[in-house]
Amino acid sequence: EPPDTPNDFSCQTQDLRIVTCTWSQGGDTYLYGRHSPKYTLFEEFSQKMIPCTVSCSEQCSCSWDIGQQRICNITVTVENPLGKKTATDVFDVTHRIYPAAPFQLWEECTGTEITLYWKHQNKGIELFCQTEVLQPDGKVELHNSSDMHLHYASITLDGLQPYTEYTARVRCGAAKHFWRWGEWSEARTIRTKEATPSGKLDIWREITPVLHGRNVTLLWKQAPSFRANGRSISYDVTWENVEDGSKPESISFSSVYNSTRISIDNHSYKISIMAKNNVNYSLPSVLIIPRATGNSRKTLFCSFLGTEELKEEQVNGTDDGIFISWETRHIYDSYIIDWCNFPMLQPCDLQWKRFGPNTSSALINSAAFVPGVRYNFHIYGSVANRASLLEKKTGYLRELPPLHDPTVQKVELTFNAVTLSWDSYLTNETQSGFVRGYHVYVSPLQENCSLKGSKKHVLPDDSVLCKYTIENPEEKRYTVKHLLSNTKYKLVVKAYTGGGETPIVNFMYIDTPFNSNVLYLLVLLVIVPSLVAAVCRWKMKWVKECCCPVIPSPNKSEVLSFKEFKISSEKVLKISDCIPDMLAVDNKAEAQKL
Repeated sequence: EPPDTPNDFSCQTQDLRIVTCTWSQGGDTYLYGRHSPKYTLFEEFSQKMIPCTVSCSEQCSCSWDIGQQRICNITVTVENPLGKKTATDVFDVTHRIYPAAPFQLWEECTGTEITLYWKHQNKGIELFCQTEVLQPDGKVELHNSSDMHLHYASITLDGLQPYTEYTARVRCGAAKHFWRWGEWSEARTIRTKEATPSGKLDIWREITPVLHGRNVTLLWKQAPSFRANGRSISYDVTWENVEDGSKPESISFSSVYNSTRISIDNHSYKISIMAKNNVNYSLPSVLIIPRATGNSRKTLFCSFLGTEELKEEQVNGTDDGIFISWETRHIYDSYIIDWCNFPMLQPCDLQWKRFGPNTSSALINSAAFVPGVRYNFHIYGSVANRASLLEKKTGYLRELPPLHDPTVQKVELTFNAVTLSWDSYLTNETQSGFVRGYHVYVSPLQENCSLKGSKKHVLPDDSVLCKYTIENPEEKRYTVKHLLSNTKYKLVVKAYTGGGETPIVNFMYIDTPFNSNVLYLLVLLVIVPSLVAAVCRWKMKWVKECCCPVIPSPNKSEVLSFKEFKISSEKVLKISDCIPDMLAVDNKAEAQKL
């Protein structure tokens, strides 16, 4: 194939004498050896072939000395037996300057400034240079400069952090008729000098009342605004009684420490903590521990009794943390929330976080938070370095089902009811969720359950239980009614939390007693009537004479012992044969007839 036209053909110089032209060689011609493409360069103004050797790898290039010539018209020709192609570049050499990379970089430093120096090979050419600075956070800043010196150039970088590493490199271009940036110098890593620590430490305390005083655990950490500004750092802790004017006490710690415990009496104390490096101290961070008042002694008394003055409010967790809100008070200039990362351990790894006066909620998160652990949060208001406890919150990152089911300790049975008691079941912070209540499951052993007042609960094996719900976690007694007497039942009591309850595995079994009322009814309805019947049969004649006397036959009555007068076969009484005591005739017609 014939060769392609040379693409991206351009020429440039680093020193106004040696010109280098480059171009892309194009596609494969599939001709090799003496038939492969041949390149030639020709200068049109001087009508001379350019004496340079072409070398090609990724790009083709050719360099030569142009002497005093400043305007050039260069044509490159590529040719093989199947054809040839050309490309042309016309340029002013002073407009095509591509400076060499700066070299021999060095610096001078203070705590916040670096002055970077370098040398360059382009004598007599006015350069415009660019310095790239890599910040500690990975960001890159570019600074331009045109300050030139006879033997070197420099740039001053300010606004830097003390005792911090920066990486810089430099490249340059022609100040007049800028063509393109030259190559980068080697990168140089520079550390600024030490300076006084900036900002204050973030400090906090935990106060534990003891007999005749208090133990105070002091904690400190480097706030986001704090900078050590030095190679090594230590901490000075000072505390003084502000009431009796006694001499302050102090102690120093190396950088590996972030807490200490001191013992103080019941007076008011001022505590300050400072960071120190090889240059100076930071500004002090101050806490005021108020005098132990009657309320403090009451707090000590309550702590001994295990009671709390402030009621804890339950809060909800999310995948991102535990949401805390509080009521703001205008008198406080900041708020502090503290909590333990490991509440079941001692020490519990106390943590704290500060918020501004206008903040009323926060999402507290920690890598130590795990589901099924209850975390307690204390919210303090602070004014003039004095902190006061305002609210208490408690919650879980995510609630889990209870670790243990209630153990039924007492069973009271009747023929149609059972009362279950589980008084010793704990609903405190040892649980893996807030216990919301209980479920009581009941079923006859040989059949499904359908007791009055219950809900159906279907197990994975399709058996049906009766389910009763108790919504008060402190109600640890329940009576299941409407049972059948003389029947075997299986029962289980399950606690449930916001995370649900554990699967039903183990049951307890009871046998309801025989119903004695049925026996009494049997006696009344069967045995008593049978006894009465037997007695009646035994005294039949007497009962018959008492209850059903024999009705006398009129033929045997003395009334009919009169002189006989018969009409047909019946005896007839003549009135004349009977002397009545009284005679009354109501119907005159009947009297007439008689």
